[in-house]
Amino acid sequence: MNDLSKWDWSDGKRQIADLTKWKGEYEYMEEPYVSPDGEKIAAIVKPDEMEFGVYENGEIWENTFDKAWYLRYLPDNRLSAIVSDTAEWTLAVDGEPWENRYEFIWNTKWGKNGQNLACMAQAGGEYCVMINDVPWETGYPYMTNMTISPDGARSAAVVQKVTFSEGDIFKFQEGCYSVAVDGEVWDQNFINAWEPAFSPDGKHVAAQVRTSLYDYTIAVDGNPWDATYSTVWRPQFSPMDGSVTAPVRTATGWTLAKNGSPFWKGRYAQLWHHRYSPASGKIAAIVAPKFGRWTVAVDDDPWKVTFGELVTDLVFSPDGKRAACIGKNAEKWSCMVDGNHWVGEYDMAWKPVFSSDSEHVALKVEKDGRFTYLVDGKQMKQTFKTAWDPIFSPDGEKILIRAVEEDGDQEKYVRIVLPLNQILG
Repeated sequence: MNDLSKWDWSDGKRQIADLTKWKGEYEYMEEPYVSPDGEKIAAIVKPDEMEFGVYENGEIWENTFDKAWYLRYLPDNRLSAIVSDTAEWTLAVDGEPWENRYEFIWNTKWGKNGQNLACMAQAGGEYCVMINDVPWETGYPYMTNMTISPDGARSAAVVQKVTFSEGDIFKFQEGCYSVAVDGEVWDQNFINAWEPAFSPDGKHVAAQVRTSLYDYTIAVDGNPWDATYSTVWRPQFSPMDGSVTAPVRTATGWTLAKNGSPFWKGRYAQLWHHRYSPASGKIAAIVAPKFGRWTVAVDDDPWKVTFGELVTDLVFSPDGKRAACIGKNAEKWSCMVDGNHWVGEYDMAWKPVFSSDSEHVALKVEKDGRFTYLVDGKQMKQTFKTAWDPIFSPDGEKILIRAVEEDGDQEKYVRIVLPLNQILG
């Protein structure tokens, strides 16, 4: 993300766009998206019966297309879209299409600062990855699970190395899949592979692999662990020492393994979606201490509060000392921070956001078709027709709200900066 200190953090509300006027100008308009800094809003529109364009802050891109979709702002506030230009697909960034064209592209991803933009592409029966309009030199007959390094400069994906017919089960069991990194495939083949993951420095890749019909393990830079398991989930690299951990299923339950050996002592009915705190090296995971009950465990210590349906969107605070998630009980969502279940249930809740000093937590919630925000467990009084995730100021004392307000039949997109004390009292 860009340097937040350069954004406008002046208290108050500014109207950025009159969405009612927008809808009056175009018969067809898709849902809008807003930039991280809140200064821009854009939507895909149809200027003519046979063309699509992107309308941003009251102006349409100069270039129009056969089709446009997956409109997204990057962390650096640039705007990207997947577009079809004379029946060939590419990416357009701030209205400028890339030069390379394919039969289809999808799965746009970007690095943390938004400077590097990647997607999957297919042409002539072969698949590859493009980063910043530069495709892999090698294409493959099958590709899935594309991922990128934290800075977005490198890419990896599961690929098919050996061609075989649908009925050739013996060839399949010999192993026909592996992982390609920047287009270069690992030497060793596997029956299946899933979910490659980069190390924090982008130099190494680990993935789930299937070594036989019944055995699963983790491969790091193409080398599988010696130990195998009945099931494994996505691996992660430690930001502290580069070791690799992964949830694995043992005869006594799920646990966390490190470099092929059991690491956590606890055994769970399920354990997945584990993540590291880059600041402290702590590990948190979504776990089921018993069947049908979900919570979070931090360094193998499960929180006491559990949910009956789902726990998701687990995040660490910047200093690594706190964690938060959202959970679902009886079709209602709520937030849990540091093991404490916030009061209030909602029709939907989104990923919690920590302030840079780790002191505050905020998230967007929906109830009865209206959107608002929770800050440190307290609900903001104002509600909105539409809203986007909150963003804290660099000093953690203000919050940026990007939302659509209604006044009768009028809809306005507004950018609001509020001191936290106006919400918390």
